[in-house]
Amino acid sequence: MRDFYTTALVKAAEAPLLESLPEGTLMRRAAYGLARVAADELRARTGGVAGRAVTLLVGSGDNGGDALWAGAMLRRRGAAVTAVLLNPERAHAAGLAALKAAGGRVSPDPGDPDLVLDGIVGISGKGPLRPTAAAIVAQLDAPIVAVDLPSGVDPDTGAVDGPAVTAAVTVAFGALKPVHVLAAARCGRVELVPIGLDLPDPDMTALDPAEVGRLWPVPRAADDKYTQGVVGVVAGSGRYPGAAVLTSGAAVTATAGMVRYAGRAATEVLNHWPEVVAAPSPAEAGRVQAWIVGPGIGTDGDALDELRTVLASDVPVLVDADGLNLLAEQHDLVHELGGRSAPTLLTPHAGEFERLTRVAPVPDRVAATRALAAEWGVTVLLKGRATVIADPHGRAHVNDAGGSWAATAGSGDVLSGIVGALMATGLEPALAAAAGARAHSLAANLGAREGAEEVGEAGLAPISASTLLAHLRSAIRILRVFPSSAVPES
Repeated sequence: MRDFYTTALVKAAEAPLLESLPEGTLMRRAAYGLARVAADELRARTGGVAGRAVTLLVGSGDNGGDALWAGAMLRRRGAAVTAVLLNPERAHAAGLAALKAAGGRVSPDPGDPDLVLDGIVGISGKGPLRPTAAAIVAQLDAPIVAVDLPSGVDPDTGAVDGPAVTAAVTVAFGALKPVHVLAAARCGRVELVPIGLDLPDPDMTALDPAEVGRLWPVPRAADDKYTQGVVGVVAGSGRYPGAAVLTSGAAVTATAGMVRYAGRAATEVLNHWPEVVAAPSPAEAGRVQAWIVGPGIGTDGDALDELRTVLASDVPVLVDADGLNLLAEQHDLVHELGGRSAPTLLTPHAGEFERLTRVAPVPDRVAATRALAAEWGVTVLLKGRATVIADPHGRAHVNDAGGSWAATAGSGDVLSGIVGALMATGLEPALAAAAGARAHSLAANLGAREGAEEVGEAGLAPISASTLLAHLRSAIRILRVFPSSAVPES
């Protein structure tokens, strides 16, 4: 499991080390790791370190000091190092002296480097790049290695409200911060450099692929179709039969138990998935271990009756799409959520979240998700490239999809089917949501790579929800055998 720590937690963990260690020790530990990553990046991109040009973008304070010390170490390895001091009067004195002593130079001109170290702003910084820094960054073509975080990106929320750095690599010191997963596209590859911090419980976690694989339920020797989880699906309508097909198909694919469909698109569902057991309504469906309700059901009286029936049950319930729209309209149902005898999971995208709360979940998506979960007594999965999950007790998980290939119509229906099926096997909603989101994003990335001969972004192509669903079983297989198989992130 990967752990993420807010800046307040990191600073509190640094404080005793700063008091007990000789001055500058912690910074030189960080700089050594930064120089190592930068040297590795130079070798990978240019074939060597000696004779290569490195530019340091140096802000005031310790972040600039990290860059200066790392620059001194790279200079001693033969690189030509130039420091651009954005605030010369406040440049880190010891770091600047070390760079000059090693033969590095100071210039207002960044030149044409092979690599750039972004030491403009550290974890204490807020807001976008200042105009001078933004102009320099805009003129650079070289790959950027960010020092702890890309400057201009909020360290705790990942929010960007103006000019900011987009890094090829980010070197995190001591601990991963929320920015490293909430703004993964800005961070690039993240390398963690240990500096000896004694860390508390994390603010947020992310399941790694191997953990998801271990969690995923598969048939055991004594299992039958009932013991593996029976999930009920209330999805689709005459207008939106595809939602029923996608949700039911995802539930069938995600686990090996049973799927009971209870809705108004039974014919279409059975044509695609004959293994599903269909009934005309939730009341007639038979016993289930969890319900999925909402995708494509509409917001008419029939849909409201279906939602009320499901919420009155004593099993876990996942509410998505039109189910969320009905909750936004029916405040009496909202008041009942916290009093249910079984847990409830809501899976909104940003627009649905705003309809539920009347407030957009930005700039702090984690805080917004936690607040809704606590206020309503439910678990919330807020969709996005970085999917955020919070339970009523404040515990939070996050999953970075590695790309936006799942941003396509019907993708959310597939996610609901996966997560609801996992809930029916007995996984608590937050873990089911985290594991399901991981498999969902991997399936999307596999679909985008289907038939690709080119490497990298050039070899990827847009997908549909049906393509995503078609790759779900392969995604689960990869997760279950990880780390012996490669997991494509994007």
